[in-house]
Amino acid sequence: MDTKEKLIAFLDSKVKDFSKISDKIWDFAELQFKEKKSSELLSSVLENEGFTVEKNVAGIKTAFIASYGSGNPVIGILGEFDALSNMSQKSGVTHKEPLVEGAPGHGCGHHLLGTGSLAACIAVKEYLKETGMKGTIKFFGCPAEEGGAGKVFMVRSGCFEGVDVAMTWHPASQNMVWEDSSLATNQVYFNFKGISSHAAASPHLGRSALDAVELMNVGVNYLREHIISDARVHYAVTNTGGIAPNIVQAEATVLYLMRAPHISQVRDIYSRVCKIADGAALMTETQVETKFDTGECEYRPNIPLTKLIEKNLKEVLPIANYTQEDISLAKSMIDTMPSMDGFLHKLEDKKLVEYIEETGICNGFIEGTNGLGSGSTDVGDVSWVVPTAQFTTSCAACETPMHSWQLVAQGKSNLAHQGMITAAKTMALSAFDILQSPQVLQEIKEAFEKDFSQEKYICPIPEEVLPGY
Repeated sequence: MDTKEKLIAFLDSKVKDFSKISDKIWDFAELQFKEKKSSELLSSVLENEGFTVEKNVAGIKTAFIASYGSGNPVIGILGEFDALSNMSQKSGVTHKEPLVEGAPGHGCGHHLLGTGSLAACIAVKEYLKETGMKGTIKFFGCPAEEGGAGKVFMVRSGCFEGVDVAMTWHPASQNMVWEDSSLATNQVYFNFKGISSHAAASPHLGRSALDAVELMNVGVNYLREHIISDARVHYAVTNTGGIAPNIVQAEATVLYLMRAPHISQVRDIYSRVCKIADGAALMTETQVETKFDTGECEYRPNIPLTKLIEKNLKEVLPIANYTQEDISLAKSMIDTMPSMDGFLHKLEDKKLVEYIEETGICNGFIEGTNGLGSGSTDVGDVSWVVPTAQFTTSCAACETPMHSWQLVAQGKSNLAHQGMITAAKTMALSAFDILQSPQVLQEIKEAFEKDFSQEKYICPIPEEVLPGY
């Protein structure tokens, strides 16, 4: 296996095998830090393929690192496998129908993400094995991307030391590279403690923790006018102190999620939100305790590595192995979603527009734009310590929203499997180029050193905060 064509042929020959793995993880649908079956399945497959597997890394039972080969370059491929709460959905149906009401489901396609990354690693392993070439391929089993910041804990523990490049992908409804940054985050609980009392007979003796939460929320609403326009501040009241209105609530909790383009801006906003919480406690004569939950740095794409992935993604496109069943499913799914006319109007590739209109599927490459992404990801922290790039492939009907029942319903389809294998091919070919050409790796490293010459990584999660806290 000394050519790209052989790598592609190998992955094409294993579509059914890898599809079975992703389907099993779809069935498991395990939440953050609880992905025991999913983690064990992926790690056991890699062990059987000759990888050395280190489990329970970074103090996380479901995190692992699988390695094959020796020497440099060391190429890391990131895999995820956690599901989302309350996203249970039957497979292949075109209406909302949970398998189990209230149960988790793979609304972000991480069953495909982890398996596609695994497939790429196995293909690269075959190449190293057959050629005897120096180099190491590492699969990073990364749990708890959905709100748990699993990769941040792995970075904090030094899991990525000695890695030369890191690649990952994400299931989506389009094929494109991610040249955008993302928003950095802090997520923090504010627990207020007051004094309970009878709300009618002795209200003067009570000190309402719920009042403190409400005052804090009002204060933060006013703060929004005085922070940068690209920042976001979200909140959810997670504990109202009970359901009895005739009791002064002695405890209440609000969870805040703060986002901004740069982690330093997030820290500033967090500091101001803490002052508002202190003010709310002062006004209500309550006490406030701050408990840090998670945090993530913004994603900083390595442009040479991103361009390399773009080149290889274009090489394996267009995706051709769609069935009539895929097309029927995609067109039926599109009928359940808002019009995508606005999206199609932006595309310059008229042949691709025609194909999407006829099939409901994006099988070609979408040219990306530089700018600020509105989401957040723990891949960001990896990008601060290792040159990193990521991309998406078409695994669902065009414009299928993430975190939706429609995405879950398509998660076992041939459409999803073909997008997964396309991602595996793209990463395997990119690893091939890095292994073959020291100059490619040199350009990637030089860009990384330039990008971070004036900045040092500081983990956004305090040392005392443990995974799954």
